[in-house]
Amino acid sequence: MMLEFDRPDRCVVGTVGQPGNRLFLIQVAQGGQLAAVALEKQQAQLLGVRVAEVLDQLADLGHDVPPEQAPADMGPLDAPVNVDFRAAAIGLAWDSDSQRLVLELFSVEADEYSGENSLLQVRLTPAMAREFSGRAAVIVASGRPACPACGQPLDPGGHICPRANGYRGDLFS
Repeated sequence: MMLEFDRPDRCVVGTVGQPGNRLFLIQVAQGGQLAAVALEKQQAQLLGVRVAEVLDQLADLGHDVPPEQAPADMGPLDAPVNVDFRAAAIGLAWDSDSQRLVLELFSVEADEYSGENSLLQVRLTPAMAREFSGRAAVIVASGRPACPACGQPLDPGGHICPRANGYRGDLFS
């Protein structure tokens, strides 16, 4: 399955579920077409960082790239949220002809019908890519709060804090 979005209306990182048990998604909408690809939290975080780095490099080269700012689109994912596949590999490139950042997500497993790996390809303007990067950072950071003693994520019931010599970190939850 190949999903192509040459002029998306929206491309965002979002989640489904509660902190500590969230499913991270990249969701893309263009006209009436909607696609969502699942990925790991670390993939979402690193992709957001890398998109920002590429945009900064493009700006240094004289391309028209907006500066970093707080994301304007912090709305929920569009319904219905149907996961098309889980990302295994992610590619990022600059298309100088279209002046767009090309994001490609490849599936973990081959499609059961075609036998080929699935691909989501999205072409983002620099402004959309900057928005994508900013939102990715906010979404990743909005998970479970960190333990003030050790910095590990706190579960709702606390955690075993290594800085507290193995005692439960219930005091920090």
